[in-house]
Amino acid sequence: MGTVRPAAVAGLFYPGEARTLRTSVEDYLSQAGAPAGPVPKAIIAPHAGYVYSGQIAASAYARILPAAERISRVILVGPCHRVAVRGLAVSSAASFATPLGDVPLDRPLIDRLTDLPQVSSFDATHAQEHSLEVHLPFLQVILGTFTLVPLVAGDAGAEEVAEVLEMAWGGPETLIVVSSDLSHYEDYESAKRLDSATREAIEEMEPARIGYEQACGRIPISGLLTLARRRGLEVATVDLRNSGDTAGPRDQVVGYGSWVFIEKGESEESGEHAKAAPGRRHIERYGATLLHVAAASIEFGIAHGRAAPIHEADYPAELRAPGASFVTLKRKGELRGCIGSSEAKRPLIVDVAENAYAAAFDDPRFPGLMRSDVAGLDLSVAILATPVPVQFTDEESLLRQLTPEIDGLIIEDAGRRALFLPAVWRTLPDPKQFLNHLKQKAGLPADHRSKDLQAWRFTATEIRSADLDDPASLWGFTRDTP
Repeated sequence: MGTVRPAAVAGLFYPGEARTLRTSVEDYLSQAGAPAGPVPKAIIAPHAGYVYSGQIAASAYARILPAAERISRVILVGPCHRVAVRGLAVSSAASFATPLGDVPLDRPLIDRLTDLPQVSSFDATHAQEHSLEVHLPFLQVILGTFTLVPLVAGDAGAEEVAEVLEMAWGGPETLIVVSSDLSHYEDYESAKRLDSATREAIEEMEPARIGYEQACGRIPISGLLTLARRRGLEVATVDLRNSGDTAGPRDQVVGYGSWVFIEKGESEESGEHAKAAPGRRHIERYGATLLHVAAASIEFGIAHGRAAPIHEADYPAELRAPGASFVTLKRKGELRGCIGSSEAKRPLIVDVAENAYAAAFDDPRFPGLMRSDVAGLDLSVAILATPVPVQFTDEESLLRQLTPEIDGLIIEDAGRRALFLPAVWRTLPDPKQFLNHLKQKAGLPADHRSKDLQAWRFTATEIRSADLDDPASLWGFTRDTP
């Protein structure tokens, strides 16, 4: 069964009886209301006694309520208060306990994290640490069942923390929680000034501006800000108060704040579509349209030797906005052409039409398509998210940051560049094999090693002709323009 890390501060920082604890958390969440807006990928929230900071923590946690059914894993990072540790420490326990029950640890992911040199297993630092434990009841009430990756951050650099978070980032099933209080034991007005400066540093994602006197969780905050800036997240302050505002005197106060970090695409819409990346929303709404435009451009190319002209005004605004797409042609499972764009430089609808033509006629690996080749052709359109640079020290650290079947990859070195879509994982499921074949696609040896190698990863959402009720309806256009 494995060991259980027992609750250390139940009855001290939060109620020790299960029913009272649940009611307390539910009351804080009720006071926070049901705020509108996108669901955050990461939050910063305080870890003091609930009477002091519970309201402020709830203001951030209320933002994840709409995603309660999809979040199944939480990466929880807090500062070290009691037993010092170098780097970041995981626990060897099988679960963490609170009065609301046991939370199982994600042992496979934890084992992967310990491959990093800055991560070690050190139970002593977890035993009495409150910075993680006080968050668990909020998570248990909101999420119900989930797995946990608890990390105590000690003497670690921002890049070291960022690398750990990068490896654990996952998809929409994963929530990142960074635990921190703010200024400690200043008078009320001084605390407000310090905490306001911290707020500005977080909003501008400048971790170097956060001193040790400003946040006990400065180290995990710095790691999150470093990665958030790199991945292009947006941050918003949800609440900023101190104990003088909640339940204490004003001569010596402790500051508390909560922030939410939103991935691009989540911020554009709320509700059901906020759960999907921008490409997913385009595919859900306009996937059939994009396939028909791609097919029409190919047929136009057969007849006229060029891509079909696109009358942008005939299409919705979402398809007229810049977008990056790849069009892939297959016959009987074998590649017949694949051309696309890694950056959004022209209207998406135009990009699809141009790439469809190029995949059919300009892919140097294959002869140009003929009308007799169209029957039985499998056509797919993938929409790419903005590529994100991958920071890595060696090939192994690059591979650790890739999520098979989720991440596409771009590499560049010595003037050579190549891209694999996430769909390539279906035929190359081993990460090392995936990277070696990508090198070869770029014209580099499979064993190529270089300190100048650059990499970007991205996600993509795909629709195939086979996904349509009537795939044959794609072909047989008689008009010259789509």
